[in-house]
Amino acid sequence: MCARANRPARTDDPAGSLAAVLVARPGSARRSLRRTGRLSPDLSPLHSPRRRVIGIVRLVLAGTEVLALLGYFGYILGFKSFIVYNYFSYFTVQSAIAAVGVFIAAGIVALRREVDPPWLDWIRLLVTTYMIVSGIVFLAIVIQSSSRAYTMEVPWSTQLLHFWIPGIALVDWLTDTGKARLPWTMLAWVMVVPSIWGAFTLIRGALVRWYPYFFLDPKQVSGPLETVLYCVVAVALFTGIAALLTWSSRGWRGLKPGAGG
Repeated sequence: MCARANRPARTDDPAGSLAAVLVARPGSARRSLRRTGRLSPDLSPLHSPRRRVIGIVRLVLAGTEVLALLGYFGYILGFKSFIVYNYFSYFTVQSAIAAVGVFIAAGIVALRREVDPPWLDWIRLLVTTYMIVSGIVFLAIVIQSSSRAYTMEVPWSTQLLHFWIPGIALVDWLTDTGKARLPWTMLAWVMVVPSIWGAFTLIRGALVRWYPYFFLDPKQVSGPLETVLYCVVAVALFTGIAALLTWSSRGWRGLKPGAGG
């Protein structure tokens, strides 16, 4: 009697098939399954150690941001013209305060989930853009200080706020494989906060005779056209950086159309 060859065992285990798909295609497949409801975004056995490291780094960044804010407050506390209200009028300070909350939320999510929810990536893009622009503007002010007969000090707290933390946040954004595929409408949303801040700063500055940045002060520029020119440059920076971050969420890593949250 001839023995019949054993047929491969059949399995109807959906968990096994899902695991095989996720191992083979950990990026777009995971997002597609999450959209169809076949994969829970919560912590699972497939939650990568890399995401846990990202979560810890984000929480450390939040603590470092708080330390930098306190250090910067103590630094400008020694200025004769120091007023608490003025401290919170700086766009850099406001962006850093927002970044603390975003870093904490993003860190907790990374510790618990394999991918970020789209709403979190929307906020991360905005805050990351604001921090990077603040750093670029501050660097330009430092460079121009020599031609305007004043000296700009750059203490450790200022370096953290304007350079180191924004740089690390940018690296986090570019290397994060768990972020959503964001729409180009983000370019319109990114200007909402700066527009409100700019209008408030100009109105408040006219009342209290103090401006956080020289290019907004009528006494430190050649005229309204120079202020407008600086504002146009700022708008270009905001939209340009936001466009790069949005593009990286859509085209970085070669994601196929439709991938992402």
